[in-house]
Amino acid sequence: MYDAIVVGARCGGSPVSMLLARMGYRVLLVDRGTFPSDTISTHYIWQPGVACLKQWGLLDRLRATGCPPVTTLGFDAGDLRLTGTPPPCGDVTETFGPRRTVLDKILVDAAGEAGVDVAEGFTVSELTAADGRITGIRGHRRNGEEITEKARIVIGADGRHSMVAAKVGAEEYNVRGVFACCYYSYWRDLPPHLPSVRPRSHRLLVTTPTNDGLTIAIAMFPIAEFEEVKSDVDRHFMAAVDMAPEMSEVLRAGKRVDKYYGTGDIPNFFRKPYGPGWALVGDAGYHKDPCTAQGISDAFRSANWLADAVHAAFSGARPLNEALAEYHRIRDEHLMPMYEFTCGLAQLEPPPPPIQALHMALRGNQAETDRFFGTLAGTVSIPEFYSPENISRIVGASAAAAG
Repeated sequence: MYDAIVVGARCGGSPVSMLLARMGYRVLLVDRGTFPSDTISTHYIWQPGVACLKQWGLLDRLRATGCPPVTTLGFDAGDLRLTGTPPPCGDVTETFGPRRTVLDKILVDAAGEAGVDVAEGFTVSELTAADGRITGIRGHRRNGEEITEKARIVIGADGRHSMVAAKVGAEEYNVRGVFACCYYSYWRDLPPHLPSVRPRSHRLLVTTPTNDGLTIAIAMFPIAEFEEVKSDVDRHFMAAVDMAPEMSEVLRAGKRVDKYYGTGDIPNFFRKPYGPGWALVGDAGYHKDPCTAQGISDAFRSANWLADAVHAAFSGARPLNEALAEYHRIRDEHLMPMYEFTCGLAQLEPPPPPIQALHMALRGNQAETDRFFGTLAGTVSIPEFYSPENISRIVGASAAAAG
């Protein structure tokens, strides 16, 4: 019998498995895929996520893959261009945009090295239960071998369409639907340019370097346009890129070396992340639009919080239900402000006048511009930075300096 069975071995599942194994627990990690393998992703890891990798002793492995670190970012709204460096998370100043073929393999390998039993190519078909409590999993390997395993807790880390969440009937709340669709691809041989976020009319464009000398370019469109965009992705993608002349010049100077990847399946929701014998982590418990690229970093932090909760329970410090309720509280307290912020940005509408005034007032104010980028990175409090008092202070300071 295992202490924990974790279903899903990407950015939520592998870390929580690794952490529990390092605490001395017997863990089974299963995934229907094999690694390395790709998945749709914005790739980006902000400073809080990089800080997790450093804490876990995995940051040097990521560096060794040649993925370029990024410290300075751009914000190009056409009539406004800002350049800044988000405040650090602890002593971590860098961000990275690794390919998921690279990152997820690092995470799975680290779990195995920690003593986790890793079963790739394993499909979970059922959860087992007794007396209203989840007790394990039933599934099969690719060769058809049927397997049943038991555990003190089953953790679903199996993505936004989580089978575990569906089987246990995890309650959804703060559901906001779908606002946007997203497509991306990879370019080579681009001239030097600043990784930037480029909002345009009903579009959002992003570029950042990744592994193997490539740059990922992302374009987001309103969900109402999904079917039209899907019918000719390249035409619509490059038309969106042409709305940002500097980005257009950079991409057209290079070569696209892969197909377009994309989806219109981008729901925004929270799920209650625990119940009798089960818990959820990563996208299985909380999913939002990728426009702020927070998914990987949030999964890493949630893995830390969940592992601590499970350890508190299994060590006898707290009852399991109480420890998992605290995990739920911590997760929502930390992640809800970014969720609300993300849902606003994902509507791809022009910002309201006070925010436009704030953006314009940031010009020439590098300290506040860096803090603005910190709200995107998750190192500056969104409620504090966007409070009416703080906006008035920044706008007032700009007006005084101009007058």
